[in-house]
Amino acid sequence: MEPYSFHFEGKLVNAYLRRFFKVFSLIYIPYAPIEQERLEEVSAYLKPMLPKSCLFIRWDLPWYVKEEGAWPNAPESFHRATMDVQPPSSVILNISRPLEEIRKGFKERARRNVKTAEKKGVVITCHGAEKIPVWYNLYKETSERDRISIHPEVYYQKLFELAKNQKRLDVRLYMASVDGDEIAGIITIFDGVEATYLYGATANRKSETRPAYALQWRAIQDAKAAGCLEYDFFGMSPTDDPNHPMHGLYLFKTGWGGTIIHRPGCWDYPCHPILYRMFRIAEAVRKWYFKKFRKKK
Repeated sequence: MEPYSFHFEGKLVNAYLRRFFKVFSLIYIPYAPIEQERLEEVSAYLKPMLPKSCLFIRWDLPWYVKEEGAWPNAPESFHRATMDVQPPSSVILNISRPLEEIRKGFKERARRNVKTAEKKGVVITCHGAEKIPVWYNLYKETSERDRISIHPEVYYQKLFELAKNQKRLDVRLYMASVDGDEIAGIITIFDGVEATYLYGATANRKSETRPAYALQWRAIQDAKAAGCLEYDFFGMSPTDDPNHPMHGLYLFKTGWGGTIIHRPGCWDYPCHPILYRMFRIAEAVRKWYFKKFRKKK
């Protein structure tokens, strides 16, 4: 995706242009600082400024709702996207409290596994982009084990490069090791009062040492020390449904005692209605392939 930011009434709105089939494109706008009642107005304002190849504007809506994917009273000009870019459901942990109070709020499983990691000698170190190659090898191992799609290594390198141009952003890579053997790692981002866990990778070996729990506890402590008030675990199934492919993440992330939140997900504002409908069909087929076919390979 290419940066395609714009200003609206003095507000900077970060957007991204994505090209596909070498002919068409879309504009993706994540978590824009725009009131929901003005989203249709902003979309109409933006439409004539976009490349003629742009089929639609995809908004990733930031506000909280009672049910994942819902947008009550959505304007007729908007359509629920076939696929989400950012996960609509998450857990937000309040870290403005003392650390001991935060730890007491963990569920029994999380408390037990944090203690296990400490007893097993899991060591956590903090790094920048220089450690990406090591972490990415673990991420590929995770991808093969859990059958998830990942980006090329350069994508994650780019994340650190882009953060250098934004003074408020602090991207960190935490690695967990046991007896010098690096077995897990996570990437987090600190942004003012908010911290977000973005990506996690674990090896198949030494899982009994519970490195994922040690990594999160270290990141939470560092986020608090950096002045963050909230820690977003970023992405899980919307409910405690054992049949959902992200149920394991639900159990892991709710174990830290935070608040479960849901967002509306992605909603589209078509610029070329007929071509947009054709794109939706193609995207629906792609979604089916990845979730129903490739996932089972």
